[in-house]
Amino acid sequence: MTAVSFYPGLSSKHNQALSLVAQMSLEEKASLCSGRDFWHLQGCERLDLAAVMVTDGPHGLRKQDRAADHVGLNLSVPATCFPTASAMACSWDRELLRLVGAAMGEQCVAEDVAVLLGPGMNIKRHPLCGRNFEYFSEDPLLSGELAAALIEGVQSQGVGTSVKHYAVNNQEKGRMYIDAIVDERALREIYLRGFEIAVKQAQPWTVMCAYNRVNGTYCSEHPWLLDAVLRDEWGFEGLVVSDWGAANDRVCGIASGLDLEMPSSGGMNDRRIIESVRDGTLAESDLDRSVARIVSLSLLGMDSAARKTSLDQGAHHALARRAAAESAVLLKHQQGLLPLNRECRIAVIGAFAKTPRYQGAGSSQVRPVQLDSAFDAVQALVGATGSVTYAPGYDPRHSPTDSALVQEAAHTAGGADVAVVVVGLPGIYESEGYDRAHMHLPEQHDALIRAVCAANRRTVVVLANGSPVEMPWIDLPCAVLETYLAGEAGGRAIADLLFGLANPCGKLAETFPLRRSDVAADRWFPGTGRQVQYREGLYVGYRYFDAAEVPVLFPFGHGLSYTRFHYANLTLSSALVQADETLVVSLELSNVGDLAGAEVVQLYVADIECSVYRPEQELRAFAKVWLAPGETQTVRLVMDAAAFSFWDTVNGDWCVESGEFEIRLGSSSRDLRLRDRVFVEGSTAVDGAPAGSPGPVLEKGQLQVSDDTFATMLGRRVPAAESSRPFHLNSTLREIGQTWLGARFRARFVVDFQRRMGAGAQDETLQKMFQEMADEMPLRSLALFSGGRLSFGKLAAIVALLNRRYLRAMRLWLKREDG
Repeated sequence: MTAVSFYPGLSSKHNQALSLVAQMSLEEKASLCSGRDFWHLQGCERLDLAAVMVTDGPHGLRKQDRAADHVGLNLSVPATCFPTASAMACSWDRELLRLVGAAMGEQCVAEDVAVLLGPGMNIKRHPLCGRNFEYFSEDPLLSGELAAALIEGVQSQGVGTSVKHYAVNNQEKGRMYIDAIVDERALREIYLRGFEIAVKQAQPWTVMCAYNRVNGTYCSEHPWLLDAVLRDEWGFEGLVVSDWGAANDRVCGIASGLDLEMPSSGGMNDRRIIESVRDGTLAESDLDRSVARIVSLSLLGMDSAARKTSLDQGAHHALARRAAAESAVLLKHQQGLLPLNRECRIAVIGAFAKTPRYQGAGSSQVRPVQLDSAFDAVQALVGATGSVTYAPGYDPRHSPTDSALVQEAAHTAGGADVAVVVVGLPGIYESEGYDRAHMHLPEQHDALIRAVCAANRRTVVVLANGSPVEMPWIDLPCAVLETYLAGEAGGRAIADLLFGLANPCGKLAETFPLRRSDVAADRWFPGTGRQVQYREGLYVGYRYFDAAEVPVLFPFGHGLSYTRFHYANLTLSSALVQADETLVVSLELSNVGDLAGAEVVQLYVADIECSVYRPEQELRAFAKVWLAPGETQTVRLVMDAAAFSFWDTVNGDWCVESGEFEIRLGSSSRDLRLRDRVFVEGSTAVDGAPAGSPGPVLEKGQLQVSDDTFATMLGRRVPAAESSRPFHLNSTLREIGQTWLGARFRARFVVDFQRRMGAGAQDETLQKMFQEMADEMPLRSLALFSGGRLSFGKLAAIVALLNRRYLRAMRLWLKREDG
């Protein structure tokens, strides 16, 4: 595979782009501001500017090989399907993410793709977000560092990335219109911080704005997010592209920093842009700015298309296998059961062992080059005197209760030395387009585990799921291995781990709560009406669980190994540092077991005394260290002011207060091995710190956030949720479906939308996803997705008709306006 190296970004084409823009007519410039079709940018043949291609792919390339006017999830070209972000985040391995990114970049070059639409890096605010399998972590530092590494890998091949979904897109319910009400500290310290790290470290070619609103304003026309923060503060040099259909007011979007609208609007928004420039409501300089960025991207894409590469699919598959193995998390291990003896009798239980659940449903779905099953891989590794038996245990599509399948599996397990039960979430349980209903495994899977463990105490449970699940049976098996959605080579990776060809080294990138009600955000997720309130503030994931001392199933950062590691000799470069100085933390890490393995050293910082509320501790540095048996290495972690700072809402900047901080190192947020303290001379003393920055109150482990408290956090009154009546262009199909006329309009569109998006009748998960997407879609998006067949004028007439304004509806329809 090609090595990871630096490749210049959009700024390298800026002067050439400006020269081309100066030669364009107003009509040509306007046409470039939206796509040619679903996946291509608009070109300009007169100026030899090609229509370059972008395509989905956070964990692999998903390029259509036929018509490009719909999502066509089943029509993509074969490509290596790597583990999803939820899995690879558990590797905590920057270099591994760079290698995976480079491999995906190579595949893009081979397929003439200019931009890979990923990585997704929204924070996992709640385990029930249906798209969590596409995201890295509940922690912004881990999310940002891993996203930056993946971006660097992809872009090293001369292919762009699109960091998404910017910003505060933490649920699927109402994602196209929901208003996320979030205070400034939570916004800066949790929801924007990961994007900031990725942008500053890796300079992605594009950033994709989210569908939703943030504090009342759509992300597609949010000047504070798109220009003030992203460009002016963080120094972003690329272009901002809309999520598909996310542009609300196209003219306002250009003025606010949204450069490229995708997909094509069928020329409707082009005409709006032209009219706005001519009547002076849009400055042509703003248009030129956006067009120059778009042209720069097209020029880079043309350079990439001119390059030739030959793919080593075998090497990419081997990398996917390695990534899956190094991302798996050994949650529990007793009685030294693992690794397994190859000469034993093994019962492999569970339909996912033969029909893998290896990726999530939605726009990230990759058509794999090859697909390994755990059953075949285990069978291939069993020795001459060993044996493998199998029982399905459940139906992989829906997993309805079936006692006969459970009894058959228990009987099979009882006749073996070891039982390996592969269970998880069927695809219809978690998908883009809708959130999960609960944290349970299917009842059939829980019953299967209990029955197999009763028949054979020497049982290993292997999990295939995109996000945390409850485990009421956790005391029964000897071992539990979490593989998440492990990609096309996940089956062989599972066998490698079971037999010791690989040593588990993954660490959870999110907390596994005992139950959903334990999650701080649960009372406000997914919101009511058209609004969701982030009342929990900074208390996301372990920041809440550790501060409130809430028991969890498995803590953030947890993961076991077949070997053991010893932490010793913690030293700080100084007992007192200035806020603008770096602090070097050193320790000795030893492998005191019998096998080679890797440990993730995690550094948390606790502010001993502070004038504002802060979590109990926060991850501030980490390193993955590989050690041979008996080997000791000195691990050095370097921290700067960001490790000690919080967002000062009074002065609008990062602040480090003078005071004592505790440095904590360990194997998880609740397995801390070494501690020491450092005094930091900050920009302000605790007793002289600016007032403000109040937060939620923790009383006996419970989060208390009154209306007054939340208003104080926001610095303003809590806004009322937007009403759905009277109907407007951002009303959804579900909302208008409550009327007689709207129900008929909705029914017709949902069927047409499913057909155009490529959801076959045989795929119930895709059908459900597209129905939910259609129901949650604002009416304005109907015009955009119609490709020009339904004008904004006709849509306005339909809205007037739904509101029983019949004369207005008639005038608008007869006028046939597009604006």
